[in-house]
Amino acid sequence: MIASIQHIIQRSIDVKQQILADEALLGRIARVAEASTELFRQGHKLLLCGNGGSAADAQHLAAEFSGRFYFDRPPLYAEALHVNGSYLTAVGNDYGYEQVYSRMVQAMGGAGDMLWAFSTSGNSPNILRAAEEAKRLGMLVVAFTGQTGGELAAHCDMLLNMPSTDTPRIQESHIMVGHLICEWVEKAMFARD
Repeated sequence: MIASIQHIIQRSIDVKQQILADEALLGRIARVAEASTELFRQGHKLLLCGNGGSAADAQHLAAEFSGRFYFDRPPLYAEALHVNGSYLTAVGNDYGYEQVYSRMVQAMGGAGDMLWAFSTSGNSPNILRAAEEAKRLGMLVVAFTGQTGGELAAHCDMLLNMPSTDTPRIQESHIMVGHLICEWVEKAMFARD
């Protein structure tokens, strides 16, 4: 049992070490952090979406921005698009699950806003439609995916593709990268003496 636990932890560490060694990916993470900081400075919104564990990641990171991360400061507008269960089930039933996020992006998003789209495969139809709608509206789209980026790679402005094809390892890395960006934004916007 201990050896199995160690093996799983080591696999997670291995993915993070690959991220640490990938200067191109690190550069893209820095660009997303800078773009997110500018987004909030200009009073725009950050919308986030994902399915399953990726929905939980989207909600977690939205809370870090809209609540607080390391210290008390004014809230930033960040919203996970799945948190209204009545909306989600109504649109899923009436229009199809593929449209649950694109319709909310249409309602809430606008030019200058940003969408963080989480899909470990990069092929989730509802996430793809959300990204397409966001692009149509003039929003910046950041895709958080696994190694290949899937179809989402062609529908985003910035691709944060984790170097793994293992869903749990990808999601662990998404949270790590999301936390890095949250920390960067908070420090950049709310400098403390």
